[in-house]
Amino acid sequence: MKAGDELAPLEIPVTRTLIVAGAIASRDYQDVHHDAELARQKGSPDIFMNILTTNGLVGRYVTDHFGPTATLRKVAIRLGAPNYPGDTMVLSGQITEVDGETARVRITGRNGIGDHVTGTVTVTVPAAAPGVAPVVAPQGSPS
Repeated sequence: MKAGDELAPLEIPVTRTLIVAGAIASRDYQDVHHDAELARQKGSPDIFMNILTTNGLVGRYVTDHFGPTATLRKVAIRLGAPNYPGDTMVLSGQITEVDGETARVRITGRNGIGDHVTGTVTVTVPAAAPGVAPVVAPQGSPS
């Protein structure tokens, strides 16, 4: 792990199920996250993903890259273009700073209309015990 290293991109299909499930899981019952008709009445073309779902996907992206021993220390994100159903968000990242076992990662999540999320994640990755190779989880689409 060194500054300048790129994380492999992760494509996440933005489905209605993902948007609604994320809103329910985070107890965000705002109608713009589950009711297309009410979202349109409020000026949105469709339902859209909430920030807590995005935050969880960003965290998952970083811990998938660094492995099961990684601990998120800080997630600082800002939303931009909404994630609407039928689009794909592509997360990408680059390590900007390393201090011992702690890394700072710049994250961007782009969709078809622009940057959905930008920010930084601070993560600690304990060194592997002598003679033990670090385990890195494979990248893949959400289940």
